[in-house]
Amino acid sequence: MTRSTALAGDSAGQVAELLEPPTRSRLRLFMHSTVMFGREFCYAAEGAFATPLLLSVGLPRSLYSTVWLISPFLGFILQPVLGSASDYSRSRWGRRRPYILVLGVLMVLGMTLFLNGNALVTATLEDRKQRLIWGVLITVLGVIVFDFSADFIDSPIKAYLFDVCTHQDKEKALHFHALLTGLGGAVGYLTGAIEWKNTFLGTILGSEYQIIYIFSVINFIIFLIIHLCSIPEIPFGQDVDLQKLCLLQNNTHGYGSIESPADGHSDPNLYKPRSLSVVGKSEDNSQCICMKPSEEKALRHITLKSLFKALLSMPSHYRSLCVSHLIGWTAFLSTMLFFTDFMGQVVYNGNPYAEHNSTSYITYERGVEVGCWGLCINAIFSAICS
Repeated sequence: MTRSTALAGDSAGQVAELLEPPTRSRLRLFMHSTVMFGREFCYAAEGAFATPLLLSVGLPRSLYSTVWLISPFLGFILQPVLGSASDYSRSRWGRRRPYILVLGVLMVLGMTLFLNGNALVTATLEDRKQRLIWGVLITVLGVIVFDFSADFIDSPIKAYLFDVCTHQDKEKALHFHALLTGLGGAVGYLTGAIEWKNTFLGTILGSEYQIIYIFSVINFIIFLIIHLCSIPEIPFGQDVDLQKLCLLQNNTHGYGSIESPADGHSDPNLYKPRSLSVVGKSEDNSQCICMKPSEEKALRHITLKSLFKALLSMPSHYRSLCVSHLIGWTAFLSTMLFFTDFMGQVVYNGNPYAEHNSTSYITYERGVEVGCWGLCINAIFSAICS
């Protein structure tokens, strides 16, 4: 076999994998799904303790709901833009995994800030007023960074799955995703429900928040690494004959056939590959997964105006689905984000603004722990019903 023949065979194999990924083993699909366990574990820590932490560092009651609003607003603007950018990423590591890695690092950074920021400020600053200001700022920043990253990371994870798996494998992997999401939340809330102060770890680390931070970060980093190493991605636009990515279905050639032009010559700059999620039509009504540079530029240029236009012009059944999601998530998050604080203040009559060694604050913490048990039960049933 000549070198050119071998290269042609490799290129054709890569084209085939881009168009129809190979079947993945259950182990690979499970490895891909483990990041959902780590993500939801960290999410549980945020959902259970972010509001109590914001109040305990001195954030006014009138502002802590505003903190939760900032991250979704940023995500609404940035997610479509960055998601489109990932479609055209030419990283040697693939299109999705670089974004997943960056967002994973931001999640760890955000969790570090909101679970440890106040302790760091208390240890470094002596002035009480400065402690209050910097404690609030660092904790709020940590919550925003973590919440944005944890929300955003779900999109490239799903896109990564859809890029490298067949339809049947996607269904299997999504079942794993749902199961591990519920289990991750249950274990995360269970970790928050345990009273760590009187344990060996509580004696060493001195704070329950530091213990939860250690568990969450180690858990997430391990599963993130497993996820990133689970299924390889083919770098977009590299080592693939661009002409062969244009597969036409017409009366002469069967679907999926790879043919050369009749004259044996072609312009490699005429067509460029686009996102595999976008399938267009050629002039003779044949399916094609390639596009002209002008079309590619138009698709890349996503603005806030075009985003709103797409939302307003979406089909009615999609609009109904989006509205139902909006109503459902609004109801769920209104309960989840404030449930532990409700248990601490209303049910147990604790005070998050009291001195941390006072009976009132300890009572509030006890209510938060009991609230974690309730959220843990909810997550277990979510995992079972998924």
